[in-house]
Amino acid sequence: MKKIGLLLFSLVLGAIALQSCEDQDDNAVPVNDFIWKGLNLYYLYQENIPNLADDRFSNQAQLNAFLEAYQNPEELFESLIYREDPSGNPVDRWSVIYSDFTVLENALQGVGKSTGAEFGLVYAPGSTTDIFGYVRYILPGSDAAGKDIQRGDIFYAVNGTPLNVNNYQALLSQDSYTLNFADYNNGALTPNEHNVSLTRTEYSENPVYVANTYTSGGHTIGYLMYNGFYSNYDAQLNTAFGEFEAAGVTDLVLDLRYNGGGAVKTATYLASMITGQFNGQLFAKEQWNDKLQAYYQDNLPEALENRFANQLGNGAAINSLNLNRVYILATGSTASASELVINCLQPYIDVTVIGSTTVGKNVGSVTLYDSPDFTANKRSGSHRYAMQPIVLRVLNKDNFGEYSNGIEPHAEQNEDFGNLGVLGNPSEPLYAKAISLITGGGRHAPDNAPAVRLFKDSRNMKRFGNEMYVEEMPSGSIELVKDLK
Repeated sequence: MKKIGLLLFSLVLGAIALQSCEDQDDNAVPVNDFIWKGLNLYYLYQENIPNLADDRFSNQAQLNAFLEAYQNPEELFESLIYREDPSGNPVDRWSVIYSDFTVLENALQGVGKSTGAEFGLVYAPGSTTDIFGYVRYILPGSDAAGKDIQRGDIFYAVNGTPLNVNNYQALLSQDSYTLNFADYNNGALTPNEHNVSLTRTEYSENPVYVANTYTSGGHTIGYLMYNGFYSNYDAQLNTAFGEFEAAGVTDLVLDLRYNGGGAVKTATYLASMITGQFNGQLFAKEQWNDKLQAYYQDNLPEALENRFANQLGNGAAINSLNLNRVYILATGSTASASELVINCLQPYIDVTVIGSTTVGKNVGSVTLYDSPDFTANKRSGSHRYAMQPIVLRVLNKDNFGEYSNGIEPHAEQNEDFGNLGVLGNPSEPLYAKAISLITGGGRHAPDNAPAVRLFKDSRNMKRFGNEMYVEEMPSGSIELVKDLK
């Protein structure tokens, strides 16, 4: 511990000075104190925020005076986030704070209020303000599952009010609303008499949405639609790959077109299921802020590494296909941990991306609680705030991780709103394109649909819709925080 203390003295001299004041001063503004100290230690862009500098305050009293100037924790948090660079370019669009950590914890596992109708919103042809929605899929057992609504339905209005870029959030965030539908023909919308009323209820989404096989031209093709890297469902994901293995799958189509991300560990498991021949080798490496990175590299370099595995966290054997190529379906809603899988598999096997350019979220977060080491252990009982700030970048084994403009497809194939098809059916346009590439043209690929500009979707409308996160800080950082405290 003496060695760690000496290291910390050189790393965070200013932060240590703050800890030397009387204990009662530390609680003068408890939530704000937690926010500042958590971001000062972990925030990826700490060096870009002058008010987070280690030497910004010489003692706790000065920090308290600064913190007391903010009306609420949200205002302080927002002031310390590097949303854009000096030129106005967006940087951190992702860091969030929650007043109730249970809501955040649920969101990390795909639990939240939903009507069960997952949708995308796109710009109407020729307009920069008018938008319309299309139903992507229906969650089983949800309110929508019992209604007359299905994939491919087009809606132009909510409660009789046409959708636009200014009103969509208010209209579609209500607990109950009615969708007004339209016919779609070559970009033209014609309102019809079809209306469906929906109610949002608490729902836990199993991200393994479709898993089946298809045989063509001597190929046994496994198809998996996977919609979120939720660790609570790692066993279900592993079961799907066990079924693929038993079926003798020779090729895999991984459908991540609507997958906004999730846990880095689950992404590592998924990559291990696709392969299997690289057990123990480096899959992805983490890059934290300068002071934490230097500490980890000197003392815990293994804490920065995510390696291919042959077991899940509960000890269950991973079902692996030992493939040397994979076909991944992607769109402008494919983000975070989904992009990590693409980027970090590429140095090992052939990865063919089919669809359209991905979101470009190459940074990840962690949950910080108000506790002695910022974990959930011994968190404060005086409030329920928790933060999910951006704390790291993830690189592949070749040190590449710069895809902030998105990952471009190898084979472009836009979704056709006039013919979305049935997910998992070989005739569905994106899946059909993959089959044609796998079989060498044995199946005719459909003509490409015209590009329609995506505006939002039902996932990224939420505060925590697109995410890549580590479920805990590397163990060494806990000791680091203990020294700071």
